[in-house]
Amino acid sequence: MAVLDEARKIADKSGLVFPSPTGRVLSDSTLSKLLREVGIGAVPHGFRSSFRDWAAERTEVPRELALAHVNSDRVEAAYRRSDLFERRRRLMADWAHYIGRGATPRA
Repeated sequence: MAVLDEARKIADKSGLVFPSPTGRVLSDSTLSKLLREVGIGAVPHGFRSSFRDWAAERTEVPRELALAHVNSDRVEAAYRRSDLFERRRRLMADWAHYIGRGATPRA
């Protein structure tokens, strides 16, 4: 939350949390490059993969809630009007608690 508070202070008009110097969306390789530059031996997809494994092993959260994939079934997508924000917010809070303290989540 502190990082987001600081980002908000220097935000531009693009509406992006972390815009590129050009004001556009950051490229796919930006985070990979940053991890290499600061000497972190990880790749961005590893973060997503770790989260997904944790969610599958430690929670009862459905896969489609944990990952932001587009629903390719047009009929089902038409009827799914909620972004399930509150459920996702709780899931992210549990993930933050888990990685911050190594504890078991509530879900």
